[in-house]
Amino acid sequence: MAQFKFTPVKIGIRPTIDGRREGVRESLEDQTMNMAKSVATLLESTVRHTDGSFVECVIGDTCIGGVTEAAACAEKFKLNNVGLTITVTPCWCYGSETIDMDPHMPKAIWGFNGTERPGAVYLAAALAGHSQMGLPAFSIYGTEVQEADDTTIPEDVKEKLLRFARAGLAVATIRGKSYLSIGSVSMGIAGSIVNQPFFQEYLGMRNEYVDMTEIKRRLDREIYDPEEVKLALSWVKQYCKDGVDVNSPENQRTPAEREELWENVVKMTIIARDLMVSNPRLAELNYGEEALGHNAIAAGFQGQRHWTDHLPNGDFMEAMLNSTYDWNGVRPPYILATENDSLNGVCMLLGHQLTGQAQIFADVRTYWSQDSVERVTGYRPEVGFIHLVNSGSAALDGTGQHTDKNGNPVIKPAWEVTEEDGKRCLANTTWCPAVHEYFRGGGLSSQYLTKGGMPFTMHRINIIKGVGPVLQIAEGWSIDLPENVHDILNKRTNETWPTTWFTPRLTGKGAFKDVYSVMANWGANHCVATFGHVGADLITLASMLRIPVCMHNVEDDKVFRPSTWSAFGQDKEGQDYRACSNFGPLYK
Repeated sequence: MAQFKFTPVKIGIRPTIDGRREGVRESLEDQTMNMAKSVATLLESTVRHTDGSFVECVIGDTCIGGVTEAAACAEKFKLNNVGLTITVTPCWCYGSETIDMDPHMPKAIWGFNGTERPGAVYLAAALAGHSQMGLPAFSIYGTEVQEADDTTIPEDVKEKLLRFARAGLAVATIRGKSYLSIGSVSMGIAGSIVNQPFFQEYLGMRNEYVDMTEIKRRLDREIYDPEEVKLALSWVKQYCKDGVDVNSPENQRTPAEREELWENVVKMTIIARDLMVSNPRLAELNYGEEALGHNAIAAGFQGQRHWTDHLPNGDFMEAMLNSTYDWNGVRPPYILATENDSLNGVCMLLGHQLTGQAQIFADVRTYWSQDSVERVTGYRPEVGFIHLVNSGSAALDGTGQHTDKNGNPVIKPAWEVTEEDGKRCLANTTWCPAVHEYFRGGGLSSQYLTKGGMPFTMHRINIIKGVGPVLQIAEGWSIDLPENVHDILNKRTNETWPTTWFTPRLTGKGAFKDVYSVMANWGANHCVATFGHVGADLITLASMLRIPVCMHNVEDDKVFRPSTWSAFGQDKEGQDYRACSNFGPLYK
């Protein structure tokens, strides 16, 4: 089976120490190295890559007391594919002589809060050096004083170590990978005007492009694995249920035409995946060039309208690739954005990297106030809400048919998904013939309803002239509506697409004064919904990439950015803008 291949990024742990011999350094060697080992144990038992494997840590061969040992450690990290570093110390060390100076690696320093040696003094001195050299680093310092022989990691330190590690791992993993545009700009949508400097300078990614006719070429010339097509079609007949056809009789397809449609959308799915990643099976079929793929960790399909006015839409292709289960079994999702909205594709990629979960791509479609719902349905909800709905990339995991140990609806990371989870998602999804007015070439759209009570984080990157990329975040929950109310509201837009009813957590001020304000302040027609409240992780990740956050409802005490951000004023969001502007894109 085709699958994205990568060499796992490792986390480097740098134990730094007071370089003075004849008593000082010798007394600290064990304590310092044990700090490094305790951090490695935490990370290696908690943080995973998106394929489910636990991250591996690399510890410097010796404690770092000066520049020679720092250089030796850097060389070891280079040889071991280290992508981010955490420096640990319980004591004073020689500031700029011991720091990590790689400009592209996310970096953090944990200074032990103890009274015997001045770990906090080194932390402050090293951070000052980082700031002066333009190398932002994250400061980790426990609230409570620990005893010198205490090898435990306090909870507040642990939280910051894990947040830094998740975000830094995402930054390092996407570096050097590709975003593949299949087609070009869809209906003038700004996000599908692919901004190459953004990918290169902020994400460290490259851009690849193929025309949509490449899918047509592979369809016509049968450049796919025929055995996989046969397997997929058999699987589709068993698990993909027919949905409602809302088209007028003259625009409805015959059973034979519908069978041909299924065959085409299944082949499109396999072809799009093969375009993204390598598939050795194609080389066996004498298609060596096509077998290589484009090293794409994410992609987008233009579809509308140059393709969909004539050929089947990409809804099945996008929904299935973004899900964690198909005819080949359970596997990590392939990130594919509808309408080639590359900015939403990036948010899907970041959400997936942070959580290992499939992502929901959606239109930010409609704000429903309490009064409007009552007027239309006779039912008055407790609060207004936003209708998230789109025909394409919403993963089937978004049905909420995965459950945790308490029976609550969740979206599991791919490594926890079972075949039964996948089958339940399919059982709660129907495939509706595409609405002719939208898609003259036909197609099949997934139709499902996300279960209520699930925590979600809505997020979106937009590019602003003169500013660059900015990130929006809104944490909240999916909600349930009475069945008849859902039916009435859903049919007012397009009942053949997947729906999530979403209400954000309100703060009573600014963009989160009320639900209407969230909708009014959203900067684009699309968003990504990631399961869980991961806004704090997104904020940390954005600061690493130098992308300011223009809107969020994350609690202040969870905002974790490089320490030097505090040098840019007192207000946290103003700090963020000024610091990101000052330091510039990570890879520029």
